[in-house]
Order: sequence, then structure tokens, then C-alpha cells
Amino acid sequence: MSETPSISEHALQIWHAGVRAVDSEALVRNAIQVTVNELTICGHSIPLHDQKKLLVVGAGKAGSGMAAGVEAALKGSILEKQLFGWVNVPADCVRSLERIHLHAARPASLNEPTAEGVFGSKQILQQVSNLSPDDICLVLISGGGSALLPAPLPPVTLEDKQAVTRLLMSSGASIQELNCVRKQISEVKGGRLAEAATCGTLIALVISDVVGDPLEFIASGPTVVDSSTPDEAAEVLKRLVKDPQQVPATVWEVLENNRKPSSELKKSDQTTIINQIIGSNATALEAAKQTALELGYEIYSMGSENEGIAAEIGVELAEVCLEFYAGRGPIMKPACVLSGGEPIVDLSSTQNPGKGGRNQEVVLAAMQRLWNEEISNVCILSGGTDGEDGPTDAAGGILDTAILQQAHTLQLDPDVFLKEHNSYPCLAACNGLLKTGATQTNVMDLRVALVQ
Repeated sequence: MSETPSISEHALQIWHAGVRAVDSEALVRNAIQVTVNELTICGHSIPLHDQKKLLVVGAGKAGSGMAAGVEAALKGSILEKQLFGWVNVPADCVRSLERIHLHAARPASLNEPTAEGVFGSKQILQQVSNLSPDDICLVLISGGGSALLPAPLPPVTLEDKQAVTRLLMSSGASIQELNCVRKQISEVKGGRLAEAATCGTLIALVISDVVGDPLEFIASGPTVVDSSTPDEAAEVLKRLVKDPQQVPATVWEVLENNRKPSSELKKSDQTTIINQIIGSNATALEAAKQTALELGYEIYSMGSENEGIAAEIGVELAEVCLEFYAGRGPIMKPACVLSGGEPIVDLSSTQNPGKGGRNQEVVLAAMQRLWNEEISNVCILSGGTDGEDGPTDAAGGILDTAILQQAHTLQLDPDVFLKEHNSYPCLAACNGLLKTGATQTNVMDLRVALVQ
């Protein structure tokens, strides 16, 4: 006779269902159909002839699965032998594919531009600029693409770009603010990858990791017109970086050189550019909801557009659970609270921040709020759908009664760890880390809170 699954096992089952729903290989494979006469991508049909080549390029944490999806969709078709490509991915996502090269553009868990990423970006720019008007370019874009597709605009160097990225991230910059600056100092972002392409048709398949799914912010919009300006990027830097001299002089130089955005991509009338979102946090949230319903839970969804401060999100989740626990919630128990989005951790509050990520901080803040509450049968899970949470080997964290009791036994004061943004060692000590490895997708974070 099998044992009844625990509440934490239910939370994991619901969370994994959400991640499976945005499996990058399946999303791409289902988006592409090919016959003898035409290629159809997300409903857009392209007539084929014998000489047409298909170049696949891209960048992102889901790039490996997306590239595999392309190969699977075209297996045995007229286009299979015309297929080639290059996609920049994290090192732990590299695998052997038949036609598309996966390039390790950065180490695992290091979400910043590297020399390997610059090399890969140059390869991509060279390949897209050598196409003929009869060729097709398929661009695979997913979260993490900004760091994986670095091509600093001279005189900005890689070191300059790394410095700016670290400054902004340590200052609590949002993804929109970060990408606003990155686009203005890049040869590939803000639509410039599409501008460099010389093919007749360019289609970008996008898995969104940004709240609201704005195309120009996902991976800094390499195939989308840049609506931001150098002045706006300068304003972000001045507002978030306390000492302007910390920003490399080359960055200020580029921003002052009046690189005004184009009103439209500089392509000929014969070029078609299509951007199509094929997966998002809402997709994952809906799948998680269906699994929770199958397990017998009532659903309370907070939606996919939750931003703000990670610690505050954790406290909010804990408060909602307490309301349901006391029988005061808008739905009956057993209750499942679902939440998606991407909060931030403002590291500027301490000079020496510890080890962790936003999802781990969410769970640690929930632990702090529930520290003195006498409750049971409550579980809070927060995880990055990409399997990465900050510069750690964890996807996030999980909290249930046993983990809370273990933290008490070890006298791990969550308030002390929170002040230093040091969530990882605290959760590691009480078995509260969520470890999944790279998931081959990325649609922000998914949070599951259960009350039985």
C-alpha cells in the first residue's frame, strides 16, 4: 500500500507540471510544420524551393531545447539538409546536435557577459550577414539571452560591459532598466541583430521571461525595434549608480554620441521580420493550476505579473497562507496559491551580501514571518523555471513544517540571514533548497503555496 504524498511532494508535483508545460523543445517542435512546398512557423507560411537555406541562430537558457526542437521538426524534410546554425547557451546546456552548433557562452550560474559570449555573438553576426535574399533565418530567443549574446559597441569593451552589468544588478535594477542600458551599448541588441541579417525572411521564436511579455525587453530585443534612447539609459545609470565615475568612460561616450533609435528596422521592402512568443509564465501557471485541481486543491491565483522586492513577496505569501490556515481566505481548504513573475533582491542594503537568489530569499522571508506561528500542513515553494537562482546551484527554496522545525532546532535565525541576503546557507542547513539542474526553459519564477 503506497503512502499518501506529503504536502511538499504535492507542491513539487504542481511546480514541475508548470515547468514541463514550457518545455522548450516541445514548444518549438509544435510551432513548426514543413511540407514539400512550404514551411509554416506559428501560422506564417513560407514557400520553399531547392536552393533555400535555413539558418538558426539565437541565445538563451532555453536555447539548447529550442534548437533540438527545430531539428526534430525538420527531421526527414526537404529542409533538413539545408539547416545549419549557431546558438549561444550556458555551458551546462551544451549537447551534441546534428545540424546546429551549441556554443558555451558562459559558465553555469554566472549570469553575465563573457569573452566566450562575445566570440559566439560575432559568429552569429557574421552568419546572419552572409545570407542571400532567398534564405530564411530563424532566431531562437529566451531568458538569459542578454548575457549570452554580448557584442559591446566600440569603444565599449567586454570589461566595461561587465562592470556596468554588475553595478546595475547590485543596485537593484529591474530587468527593464538593465536592458535599457545594455541595448544602447550593443551591436546586436535593440533590433540590431535583425538589421544585420541579409535574408528574405527572419522569424524569431521567443520564450518570455519578462513580466507582461514585452518583446523589446526579452533578451534585450535583438530582433525588435528599440524604443529606448541614450538619454533614458543615461538617466538609469545616474539614478541607480551613486558614483558616476564607477561607470566606465566609454559607456558615457557611447551614450553621448547620439545613437538615436530607428523608427523601424533598416531592412529592404523584400525582408519580412516576424516576432512570435511561444511560451510564457502564464503558460506555466495554467498547467500548475490544472495539476493542483487534479490533486483536489481549490485555486487562488495571484497571476503572472508579480514584481517588487523578493523578501516582501515572501512575507505576502506567508500572510496569505495564514489567512487560509485560519479559514479566512476567499476559497476553502485544501488551498493552492499560485504566483508568477520575477521580484528583485536589492543588494545595496549591505556591503557584503552573502550567497543566494531571489527565490531563496522569498522562502527565507516566509520562514521569518512564520517563525513564531504554531502551524502545520503549510508549504511554500519558490523556484526559477530555468533551474537557476542567483549565482547558486539551486533553483530556489521550499518551506514546510519539517524544514521550519529543523531551522528552529539548529537555531538558524532567518532575520540574521535576511539582513545579509545570505539565504543559501540557511536553507541548505535545514534541507530547504530546491535543486533541479538546468531545465532547458526560462519563463521567470513560479511559486506554489499549499494549505491543507
